[in-house]
Amino acid sequence: MQPDRLIDLSGLNCPLPILRSKKALAEMDSGTVLEVIATDPGAPKDFEAFCRQTGNALLASETTAEGKFRMVIRRK
Repeated sequence: MQPDRLIDLSGLNCPLPILRSKKALAEMDSGTVLEVIATDPGAPKDFEAFCRQTGNALLASETTAEGKFRMVIRRK
């Protein structure tokens, strides 16, 4: 699936990846998909909790071949 928007937050630590993603999602339409790349080791758990709390759907959460974390979120 091709995301509607991609943001690379490599090098940022908590809580910046969540805050930047929240801002990006606020600018997107309902049902659109955001792909986030992060290097913060806490990012997968943080995004899981963020999506649970906000009602957005976490479509994918994986580690890339480069050792980064990739999360795909559908805006509610």
